[in-house]
Amino acid sequence: VCSMGNSTSRLYSALAKTLSSSAVSQHQDCLLQPDSARLDPIDPKDLLEECQIVLQKRPPRFQRNFVNLRKNATSSHRPIRVMQWNILAQALGEGKDNFVQCPMEALKWEERKCLILEEILAYKPDILCLQEVDHYFDTFEPLLSRLGYQCTFFPKPWSPCLDVEQNNGPDGCALFFVKDRFELINSANIRLTAMKLKTNQVAIAQTLKCNETGRVFCIAVTHLKARTGWERFRSAQGCDLLQNLKSITQGAKIPLIICGDFNAEPTEEVYREFSNSSLNLNSAYKLLSPDGQSEPPYTTWKIRPSGECRHTLDYIWYSQHALNVNSALGLLTEEQIGPNRLPSFHYPSDHLSLVCDFSFNQDPDRLL
Repeated sequence: VCSMGNSTSRLYSALAKTLSSSAVSQHQDCLLQPDSARLDPIDPKDLLEECQIVLQKRPPRFQRNFVNLRKNATSSHRPIRVMQWNILAQALGEGKDNFVQCPMEALKWEERKCLILEEILAYKPDILCLQEVDHYFDTFEPLLSRLGYQCTFFPKPWSPCLDVEQNNGPDGCALFFVKDRFELINSANIRLTAMKLKTNQVAIAQTLKCNETGRVFCIAVTHLKARTGWERFRSAQGCDLLQNLKSITQGAKIPLIICGDFNAEPTEEVYREFSNSSLNLNSAYKLLSPDGQSEPPYTTWKIRPSGECRHTLDYIWYSQHALNVNSALGLLTEEQIGPNRLPSFHYPSDHLSLVCDFSFNQDPDRLL
């Protein structure tokens, strides 16, 4: 892994450094570089090219198109692109999740990591919200910081990744924003409670100032408790998160975007809590439906020993009085996903990425 592609910059040794934990013992000569080396800016095109070299034996990326949701609308500022994605923790993908139709070869971190980076680099989000991140310190923080992102990570207190042999540490939520576009005003790491008990689920909420417009808004990322039978628990976690966000946004005076894997279908109570919250939230991906009222048919699709699982669990919520959704990235079709479902050689996670372009309402004083 010391030599990948051409040698135009130190980018390549940085990418090689993150390819696998075994690289630490096998290639010490590559890793013993001054700290300043990893702080040097890198060109996203160079990183994308390097990922594609690693992935040259894999099928090409699926093409997904953005759907324009505000025809003939004009805005005085560049939209803010937000990406939400449960990337699938490496330890869980290889160790616990039992994707029975996915070859283990497709889950190798050396290549799957490059598929994840390729997806991020393709859509160039201004704000990136990830769940199930268990390679933050050796992969995402070193590379994304050099791409110009400010990076924050909050691990689960009792991550299931730690039960897997040769794990890479706990998984958690991570939030990244482009430093040139935003100024960090406030940051809060939230350990969610349920029935007054601290839980294993977390959230990050950051208040940012848009340098271009001067507008302040809050971005939050979370990952609620999984599995059937935990509906009331998720509902309690959602209530706790909403209470925290009401305080942070001063009761919706500050616009809000919430990204997350809620592990809840739209029929669940926690979904209704967010829909009916006093924060006046709407789910961005509903706008892709013909009537603007229905969520997508799925955001995750996998096959486990118990059978096929197709669910809508991932959402981007936003303050509909203060923000507009200009466009949203269409989902993969069933044909693209294929009969063996996700993850696969084509796609690195069992969850689809969601991407939206937001603009501020031109009347900031508009009533709720």
